[in-house]
Amino acid sequence: MVVLLVFSMVLAACGSEPEENAGDNDGEGGADRPEFLSIVTGGTGGTYYPLGGAFAEIISDETGIQVNAEVSGASAENMNTLRDGNAEIAFSQTDIASYAKEGTLMFEGDQIDNVSAIGTLYPETIQIVTTAKSGITSVEDLKGKKVSVGAPGSGTNPNAEQILEVHGMTFDDIEKQDLSFDESTAGIQDGTIDAAFVTAGTPTGAVEGLSATEEIVIVPIEQDKIDALIEKYPYYIQDEVPAGTYKLADAVSTVAVQAMLVVSNDLSEDVVYDITKAIFENTDKVTHAKGELIKAENAVNGVGIDIHPGAQKYYKEKGIEAAE
Repeated sequence: MVVLLVFSMVLAACGSEPEENAGDNDGEGGADRPEFLSIVTGGTGGTYYPLGGAFAEIISDETGIQVNAEVSGASAENMNTLRDGNAEIAFSQTDIASYAKEGTLMFEGDQIDNVSAIGTLYPETIQIVTTAKSGITSVEDLKGKKVSVGAPGSGTNPNAEQILEVHGMTFDDIEKQDLSFDESTAGIQDGTIDAAFVTAGTPTGAVEGLSATEEIVIVPIEQDKIDALIEKYPYYIQDEVPAGTYKLADAVSTVAVQAMLVVSNDLSEDVVYDITKAIFENTDKVTHAKGELIKAENAVNGVGIDIHPGAQKYYKEKGIEAAE
């Protein structure tokens, strides 16, 4: 009888243990909180990649979720990667994210509806890069030249196409090359291409590297063409490449779209709230020059797609609303 009593007590103790352990998980969010997340960025010569590395470290430190930054073909490829479930967070241009949600241009017939915004980050300047020895000083001078329009799947391609369009040109007027920023600047340096469109925050690493050995020229866009471009494509804003950038003597007029962070809708409100808070409350840990422009109060302006409920919760707590 004593043995039976002891045996029954052991069974009772074993039976209660899983229930207690299950209760311990409730306070941690359970299966809703992932252990690992991926941020897809861009090429190593652009701005997305170093910023992605900084964000990955910040989110990991602040949330306890292990985050990894990955090289990619940038905006359009990143939107497809999130759609396919192969990453959870991505950098994108605001215009490309809009195309994806609408199913237009490079996303024709392939609408992406499982992605929302965290927020905008900084202007992405369209830089038409060449060198003094090329003799190219205007957009019209690109006719007949070998010109890179960005890596396949990147957002630079439609920017180049639209800028050429307002100058009465198409890709048929140039010898189009589909190269990453690093490949573009290497091609300019060794003479295999004449110029390149680069859509990225300034200063852009690949262009800075080129400026160490070449006299950089950023081809200006004239004011009437800027006005025409913004009228037709309102996601553009007027911008400039400041004097001193790439050793430029004077500021150069151009246009920009905005860089933004997007996120998979599969992530919970609490997780995206934590990610949003981690980024915007630790921008002092971003060493890239663009870190100074990343502010929560600007993040809801010009987004162009729906903001994830988790990010909305953070902005509401901070009293941040989109500008009229």
